[in-house]
Amino acid sequence: MSIENIKVPDLGDSSEVEVIELLVSVGQSVEENDSLLVLESDKAAMEIPAPMAGVVKSISVNLGDQVSTGSEMLSLEIAESGSQDSAPEEESAPAVELMKEEEPTKVAETASSPIAAPVPISQTIEVPDLGSDDEIEIIEIHIKQKDSIEVDDVLITLESDKAAMDVPAPYAGVIESLLVAVGDKVKTGSPIAKILASAAADKQEVPTVKQEAQPVEATVSSRPAPAPPQAVASAPATPGYESSKKVYAGPAVRKMARELGVDLGQIKGSGAKFRILKEDVLKFVKSRLNAPASQGVSLSTVPDIDFSQFGEIEEVQRSKLHKLISVNMQRNWNSVPHVAQFNEVDVTDLEEFRAGLKGEAERRDVRLTFLPFLLKACAKALLEYPQFNVSLHSSGEYIIQKKYVHIGMAVATETGLVVPVIRNADQKSIWQLAEEVIELSNKAKNRKLTADEMQGACFTISSLGAIGGTGFIPIVNAPEVAILGVGKTDIKPVYIGGEFVPRKVLPITLSYDHKVVNGVDGGLFATYLGKLLSDVRHLAL
Repeated sequence: MSIENIKVPDLGDSSEVEVIELLVSVGQSVEENDSLLVLESDKAAMEIPAPMAGVVKSISVNLGDQVSTGSEMLSLEIAESGSQDSAPEEESAPAVELMKEEEPTKVAETASSPIAAPVPISQTIEVPDLGSDDEIEIIEIHIKQKDSIEVDDVLITLESDKAAMDVPAPYAGVIESLLVAVGDKVKTGSPIAKILASAAADKQEVPTVKQEAQPVEATVSSRPAPAPPQAVASAPATPGYESSKKVYAGPAVRKMARELGVDLGQIKGSGAKFRILKEDVLKFVKSRLNAPASQGVSLSTVPDIDFSQFGEIEEVQRSKLHKLISVNMQRNWNSVPHVAQFNEVDVTDLEEFRAGLKGEAERRDVRLTFLPFLLKACAKALLEYPQFNVSLHSSGEYIIQKKYVHIGMAVATETGLVVPVIRNADQKSIWQLAEEVIELSNKAKNRKLTADEMQGACFTISSLGAIGGTGFIPIVNAPEVAILGVGKTDIKPVYIGGEFVPRKVLPITLSYDHKVVNGVDGGLFATYLGKLLSDVRHLAL
């Protein structure tokens, strides 16, 4: 036995690259051209193959390390191949001995005949050498009966206390039967599946001997040159991958997927042979977090209970709108760090002013509620504090500042909550806003709203004043960054001029996205909004 130090091959123009994945562990046996680790430069990711077969004795790099051409990666323990200086007639014996160490059964067959031994029609695939006799749990199975597989396709994933490991296919062919299930404990030599192998030899066989007579040692010594690192951009696709949809990912990526609750079967890998990289998983998670409700972001599951054991029950089917609202609210709650700002606004003067307009409202045939004043005040506050009239881009690198002021208003209907949008609220009078509020509310209750009438809001108002309650915390309707919750007006004693006087007080709650809006701006916005509502003259300024 001898120890060989394996170094990073020539990386070309790249100076230092990052180690993003380790594909082997100490004690693991590797064959020539098996991938050892994955490096990533600014332009591409590349797998580094083993230049020779052996057993990993030590690993000199860790995930995240920066390496360059010539950096030591790991050491391999390899078998001595015997002297190359002996006479030709003396070389045959050592060559045969080497072949016996690598492939005892197959070498015997090869030595007895100049014709390569045929691959058996039916083969049993077993768990390879795990480096110990410990049993390891099967956490994923990537194949099923009648699947067509290629050499190196992933069959199952095993997980020990320290790491996860993919078991590749040593043969190409069709899966005849599965002999294991998820959760089973297996060890070195345990049968995994039976395969109807194709005519091609598996990756562990020695090269086929041609029909014309050749010295046996020539078969052994003609070792192919190590394959250069394959860049992702130029790597060919694995035949049949698109049709079989098998998952090709390393242990580190699988561990990340399990921690994030991601199904790797839904991700298309961007690496060599469609290998799924960590970046692919992160991109998939980001797309789901920012996906609209219609894409079906799933809710956290709670175990079902048989409630009939406690008494009489009835299963009531939820409407499509209710289910969409549930998905949307769950997504918003999970992705938005909410902060709530509570205020009480003295709206006594505003209510007196509104009551004084009752006659004109009747002449205009318009019902003048408190909502048009709220819309006008919120529109003015958004102009005063434009940091609330933004949306955060999914990359997190910048925000989108909106130059228009569209405000949504939550309307309860028999089928669920909908949010029609008042466009250009800052440019409309109280009377125009009142008319539009009535029109959109009636459309909502009669299910006549169009898609355009429920899109484009910069800010939302949710009022429970007619129902009651001293306050509530509304959920931000992302990609908006804030929402106003409005409670029921109540009469409270307010200390004015040295005495307590009865005043009409409105409780409001401003919920906002703390990723985008800081607490100081939240306090200023809520205070300014209270100022506008407490003195209606400020709305005209």
